[in-house]
Amino acid sequence: MNNNKLQIIVAEDNPREREFLVSTLSGFSVTQTVNGQEALEIAQQQQAPWLISDLQMPGMNGIELARQLWEIRPAARIVFWSHHKDEMYIRSLANIIPPDTVYGYVLKDNAIDILQKAFSAVFIDQQCWIDPVLHPVRARTNRPQSALTDTEYEALIDVALGLTDNMIAQRHYLSRRGAQGRLKSLYTKLGIEQVCLNEKNKEMEIYNIRVRAVAIAYHRGLINPFELKAEDDKLEAWLKNINNPTNNL
Repeated sequence: MNNNKLQIIVAEDNPREREFLVSTLSGFSVTQTVNGQEALEIAQQQQAPWLISDLQMPGMNGIELARQLWEIRPAARIVFWSHHKDEMYIRSLANIIPPDTVYGYVLKDNAIDILQKAFSAVFIDQQCWIDPVLHPVRARTNRPQSALTDTEYEALIDVALGLTDNMIAQRHYLSRRGAQGRLKSLYTKLGIEQVCLNEKNKEMEIYNIRVRAVAIAYHRGLINPFELKAEDDKLEAWLKNINNPTNNL
């Protein structure tokens, strides 16, 4: 990778990791940005931009950056680099990647030669490159019996935020029974059953099914504290809006 004319935009809010990445890309002309919004403003000025983006950034994260950019520049090539192999990110990417788009996903703890191999595959060889560690996660998101639908994922977020059945129904314009149907479908996908020590007499439930759902979701990487904080901010804005009807006028 020694062609100085090749340009790459880097979106990374951590200064130390941004400096490391720039040094790794010494053969490229690198434009540094510190968040997704700044990267988007620069990238959309190019017809087929090349980006390397962190996933967890304040304001606009890497997924939202990619979604907005691919809407107007479907030929953009993006390599996501992250410390996280969470299923929520793999799932989100699967919903936004344009057909025939070349992209990559590489974990930050890889050696420099692996990082360079990933960057070269996407930007030079025009081939997708997915970190081998992510293959089991991708496989799970492709299986209908375990992959969450968008409505099931919404239900998971609502449960993780602590909403009642009635509030879930109100938030998504559902009946209470409709909200409970979503929750039941979610629990099935997560492999949860309401098990009792004495199943015949329905005595002594082993666990709280909602808490169990959140525990499994954390284990699978379907939710994490960073993204849950963003979802909590959305919830607070919604609650503020419904508690102040004048906002709808």
